[in-house]
Amino acid sequence: MYPHLPSPVNFREDINGLRAWAVIAVLLFHFSLIGLPGGFAGVDIFFVISGYLMTAIIVGGYEKGNFSIWKFYMSRARRILPALMLVITALLVLGWFFLPTVEFQELGKQSAYSLAFLSNIGYWKSSGYFDSAAHEKWLLHTWSLAVEAQFYLLYPIFIALVWRFWKTLKALTIAVLLMFLASLALNLLLSQWEPSAAFYLLPTRGWELAAGALVYLVAKQYTLPKKPLNSLYWIGWLMILASFFFIDKTLSWPSYWAILPVLGTSLVILTNKQGCRFTNNIIAQWLGDRSYSIYLWHWPLVVGLYFASLQNEWMWVLSLFALSILLGHLSYRFIEIPTRKYLSQTNLRKEVILISFIGTVIGIAAVSANRFVFEGRLSEKAEQVAMEALNFGPHRYDCMYIGKKEYEGCRFGNGKPLGAILLGDSHAASSLNPILINATKHNKSVLYWNYSWCPTIDGLSFLTPENKERKCKEFNLLFKENLKNEGSAPLIIVNTSLYFLDHKIEEMSLNEDSHPANFSEIVDSMVNTICSFKKDREVFLVRPYPYMKNSVPAIMSRNISFGVSKEIKIEKNNYILNSKNLWEIQDSAQRKCGVKILNPLPYLCDEQYCYGSKDGRPLYYDDDHLSEYGNKFLLPMFEEVFKDD
Repeated sequence: MYPHLPSPVNFREDINGLRAWAVIAVLLFHFSLIGLPGGFAGVDIFFVISGYLMTAIIVGGYEKGNFSIWKFYMSRARRILPALMLVITALLVLGWFFLPTVEFQELGKQSAYSLAFLSNIGYWKSSGYFDSAAHEKWLLHTWSLAVEAQFYLLYPIFIALVWRFWKTLKALTIAVLLMFLASLALNLLLSQWEPSAAFYLLPTRGWELAAGALVYLVAKQYTLPKKPLNSLYWIGWLMILASFFFIDKTLSWPSYWAILPVLGTSLVILTNKQGCRFTNNIIAQWLGDRSYSIYLWHWPLVVGLYFASLQNEWMWVLSLFALSILLGHLSYRFIEIPTRKYLSQTNLRKEVILISFIGTVIGIAAVSANRFVFEGRLSEKAEQVAMEALNFGPHRYDCMYIGKKEYEGCRFGNGKPLGAILLGDSHAASSLNPILINATKHNKSVLYWNYSWCPTIDGLSFLTPENKERKCKEFNLLFKENLKNEGSAPLIIVNTSLYFLDHKIEEMSLNEDSHPANFSEIVDSMVNTICSFKKDREVFLVRPYPYMKNSVPAIMSRNISFGVSKEIKIEKNNYILNSKNLWEIQDSAQRKCGVKILNPLPYLCDEQYCYGSKDGRPLYYDDDHLSEYGNKFLLPMFEEVFKDD
């Protein structure tokens, strides 16, 4: 036996050991240089554990006749809030000294969402958990705390309603089972249609917590035969370990894949095996006790690695991995234990006032960080560079296709003769400004069609990095239908090369065929699409723009803050390697039907490097989109479209 804090339910060392495995899996995944492909499934293990324990607390209280929903809420608050408020406070203080205004304001917003346990909704609206921008979100990991807190808020009300009319465990089991099935069905549906919502929101994650609840209710009512329990225990562990090693972030998640760790965890908890060295050892118990604080601290340290561009340095990665555990221990020892003891011994009114007061102070600080600009925190140069993250075109969003049939693109030029048609994705949006400048100089107008994450390929089905299907087929068909009314104005096509990386091609399918397309099929289809335009007009294909490894304004601003002065650049050979597939497609189209190629490399690269900045100013507003400053370097390139006027 190992010493642990008092628990409102019978303490189980197997569950505490499961926490250790879950948190270390998450750390190994997030410290990606170390790597564990499916380590993110550790969060799903936590959900099952929470569902089990909360059901044990609530049902146990009802059976004893002493359950208080307000005491339950406060027990959750004293368990979660002190360590979370410390992390938020530390980040706001450090952000004051090191983050430029645009990033400090974003941290303030994230802090407010996290404190209100709404961060899952905030991140759902912004972007995906697995995308590259995730490493710029200091409190991204609090989405799971928000899901659990929302569950803690609603679940006792759900049980109270069931218990009021049917005071039996059997009725409660049926009600929880229906909740489990409804949530699982919604998860499977939205994982295909709205994967970001399926990932972040309680209705699609609730089945994982309900799975833990069902384990408690089944074990409470039925005596399971002992003979198969040992086999079920090891089957459960095999499922957990398989989810760590054979699932990765390229799969739709949670979807049906999450059944593997959820069912595995449920079996391990159900069998109630206490003597196994997997969990009943001093390391697992020590980590299990500290798992919450370790989880809280690890992600800001991961973001810190990216902040300092040290994510590929083994010494720093291993050091911050160890620091996550150390900070988790200190938080457990000096925050979790003292606050839980103190708050549990004080009266409810005083506890509410104290937590509310501290939370309000931190909340005001977070909102202030988000709403106000505090001059003089960082150097003026660092602030100016960071603001380039907002230097994108005014039509970045308002001209984007959103799936409606009445979309007709955007026209610029006040009725002047049409000089060019721009078609493409978000990289086309980054190209609009120099094309408009050239068109205006020639007294011409521009028609602009834009759909983010959509290659110009007829009949294409395609997934975004968040596994969200795009309506590319509908967009490309709608463009062709409208193009018939646009005379013979030249067409400029801009697509990023990111679609055509080898692993992304596997996520493409053509026409009604759902199987992944191979590269030769993609080449033929895109070449045919491009050449179909060439029958009626001149067609210009823009070579893909180089993309940097991280957000250029963010990296440059941080470099300035740390006294580092250097241009952001990548080796030209890396660009050529990453762009070779799209180059091959463009070259094939040029050979087949004589389209023209516009090459940005002479304007963005030299013989050895492609640059993300020039003269100390970013050319990009993130890692791969040219800013309104950077795209002006392409004015001479786009002049070729209008040179015959």
